[in-house]
Amino acid sequence: MRVIAGSARRLLLSTLPGDDTRPTTDRIKETLFNMLQPEVPGSRFLDLFGGSGGIAIEALSRGASSAVIVEKNLKAARIIRENLEHTRLADKAELLATDASAALTRLAGTKCEPFDLVFLDPPYGAGLEERALQQLRNSGLIHDDTLLIVEAKIDADPSRFEALGYRIVKIKAYKTNQHIFLQRGNDET
Repeated sequence: MRVIAGSARRLLLSTLPGDDTRPTTDRIKETLFNMLQPEVPGSRFLDLFGGSGGIAIEALSRGASSAVIVEKNLKAARIIRENLEHTRLADKAELLATDASAALTRLAGTKCEPFDLVFLDPPYGAGLEERALQQLRNSGLIHDDTLLIVEAKIDADPSRFEALGYRIVKIKAYKTNQHIFLQRGNDET
């Protein structure tokens, strides 16, 4: 796995051995960031379920102003720290080695500025993205223009996010998974 573009282009990233973190492949990451390119420069980026940190590091490399990476697996968090140091992007990132719910509660309590982009790639089938989206909905951590991207299995039903108060902006399907792009829905609908 490597950084595709930007200031850390071509640098290799470490990952946790095994399937625990399911890193996004370089090809899918490149496709995702080609779609996000207009949104990334100057953005505040939140990467929940960070794994190796590769998605947030790609955003920082491409010009995001800052990133918060959340990863509860302590071994994976250590790898994220190493990857941030290796790419010389550590000064732009904050790593929270805790679960997503605790991290969101902590961030909301600090009254931090809202994030412009939020990436969620939780373990499939555990309902963690729904919980995180419910928590984010009225937390002050997102604004109406925040773009949230959920990585899910290819057969996951994206309409479940509409019931949580989000609207589907677009869906990009791959062979085994999909990216579902969401924004907070209008409260009047």
